[in-house]
Amino acid sequence: MIYLDNAATTKPCAEAIQAAVSCMEKCYGNPSSLHNMGIESEKVIASVKKTILRRLNKEGEIYFTSGATESNNLAVFGAAKALKRRGNRIVTTAIEHPSVSEPMKKLAEEGFEVVSLKPCDYDNFEDALINAVDEKTILLSFMAVNNETGFITDSKKVYNAVKKRFPSCTVHLDGVQGFCKTQLFADLISLSAHKIYGIKGVGALYKAKPVRLLPNVYGGGQQGGMRSGTEPVELIAAFGAAVNAYPEKITKFSELRHTLLQHLEQWEGIILNSKNSVDNIVNFSVQGVRSEIMLHFLEEKGIYVSSGSACSRGKISPVLSALGVSDKNADSAVRVSFSLNNTENDIKELVLALSEGIKRFRR
Repeated sequence: MIYLDNAATTKPCAEAIQAAVSCMEKCYGNPSSLHNMGIESEKVIASVKKTILRRLNKEGEIYFTSGATESNNLAVFGAAKALKRRGNRIVTTAIEHPSVSEPMKKLAEEGFEVVSLKPCDYDNFEDALINAVDEKTILLSFMAVNNETGFITDSKKVYNAVKKRFPSCTVHLDGVQGFCKTQLFADLISLSAHKIYGIKGVGALYKAKPVRLLPNVYGGGQQGGMRSGTEPVELIAAFGAAVNAYPEKITKFSELRHTLLQHLEQWEGIILNSKNSVDNIVNFSVQGVRSEIMLHFLEEKGIYVSSGSACSRGKISPVLSALGVSDKNADSAVRVSFSLNNTENDIKELVLALSEGIKRFRR
């Protein structure tokens, strides 16, 4: 079995599994409890917060959530509602994950002015984002690395320019695909454990201390009232272990990407959709073969990749459309995403299977 769908999720690393199991066996107290078992659980949470802040190279607050979807919702809704007395203008992009784009639609229905930019409309997307922000803008929300194509937006350039001109504008970054791979700059940063070899069910939101934010979940007042609910200590422990285990520098991804592209560039009818992208995500269209057909053919060979074309309702990917990919090419898109566990031989096996699939199905 060759797993090349790591932008969707990763296999938990041994360190994360060990941390979770150890915590479930030895440190299972409720972190809100006043006795020693509760105190030990709270220490685990505090330690992981420091680990994440250290990896982000920031000072501020870390709030644990059920995953990146909740983190994005907390950031978007929490910031918009906290700042609505000052204004109602929000700037975002047309290539966001649904956990950002859907909350934006809801805010628009509630009367917020939501401006959504398409990268394909601009030669320099970072400049377009910067210039879209004005004195009435209360929130700028964008992703560091796109989950479908790996498209990179320079968060440092955008953040520094926006805060210099309009320091009261809150900047939110979906950092899910970029965390541990690139530096992230924003007032609010959404993170996910299972994209970096942690365990599903836990994410986090970084918040710079001066930033105003209102909670989405109310209850027992855990995490300073920002996110009520008993914290899943074992998942948080695994999150911290995964962060610690993630290498500071990785050359494998660029090597795997180079091997794959060497072959793809030799074939006719292959369109690369991943431009200005991270090394671990390669999105390309196989003209003449629908992505769903190719995906299931590869699955029969024991190779797991993703389709970049369709959502659950069978529509063309809005992200690819916003990046200027034609509907025809989007309908034949394939996303390959590497992990630290993949090898050169995995890519060679993928290339052989792709070649066979093209010969069999291309029309």
